[in-house]
Amino acid sequence: MFLVRWLAGMPPQFILLLLLAWPTMAFAQTASYGMGDAFAALWRWIPFLTFQGFVFNVVISVFSMLIGTVAGAALGLGQISRNNWLRRLSWGVTQLFRNAPWLVILFIVLLAFPFEFEIFGVVIPVPAWMKAVIGLSLPIMANISEIVRGAVMSVPSAQWEAAESLSFTRTQTLWQIILPQCFKRMIPPWMNWYAILTMATPLCSMLGVGEIITFSRQAMEAENNRPELLVPFFGYALVLFFAYCYPIARITIALEKRYAVKL
Repeated sequence: MFLVRWLAGMPPQFILLLLLAWPTMAFAQTASYGMGDAFAALWRWIPFLTFQGFVFNVVISVFSMLIGTVAGAALGLGQISRNNWLRRLSWGVTQLFRNAPWLVILFIVLLAFPFEFEIFGVVIPVPAWMKAVIGLSLPIMANISEIVRGAVMSVPSAQWEAAESLSFTRTQTLWQIILPQCFKRMIPPWMNWYAILTMATPLCSMLGVGEIITFSRQAMEAENNRPELLVPFFGYALVLFFAYCYPIARITIALEKRYAVKL
């Protein structure tokens, strides 16, 4: 994500030159094999790779972000709880999933969750993509937890004291005074983590989930695994991810400047 944010600060002309680098490298690699054939093969597979591959990456990222946001918000509030055991437990869960490799978490979820379970005689399957959603939502949950905790802690303590002097309870102060102020502060890092999550979805191919990287491999196998197809096919995947995440990075930078604390 650092690279995307760095590129987001670059002028449009620089971005255009980078985008032109992909077909240039592809042409250089395919020159001896027939560049026309390689790009003709890619052209045939573009609808499949885009609408059945990349769109599914986006779907996985949206569901993972939704679950991770809800669970992370609860975990973040647990970190600021007055209950010592709840606070320690929330901190431990947050640190565990923040510092664990995402691929390791995905494999653990793949092995820990059954492929199906039965409720009142009804067999409910658990497909691989659902396990991927759960696996990716766990590190997101931990990082959203830190965003929520940090945003709440950034509010001056004088506001808590002022609310207490007006006979507000701690719960009323948190939900009616503190969290509304935190919302704007949490949007930029939340968007940042969504972009990171989207770029991490190709890890799901390791679980056999049908997404753009998996389908790119299948498409190249259908084209006899010619080596000149590597740069065009995987380069197209790179362009799709960049086109999706770059605007998010630009918006994130703009929001950070807009909501920055003025000293």
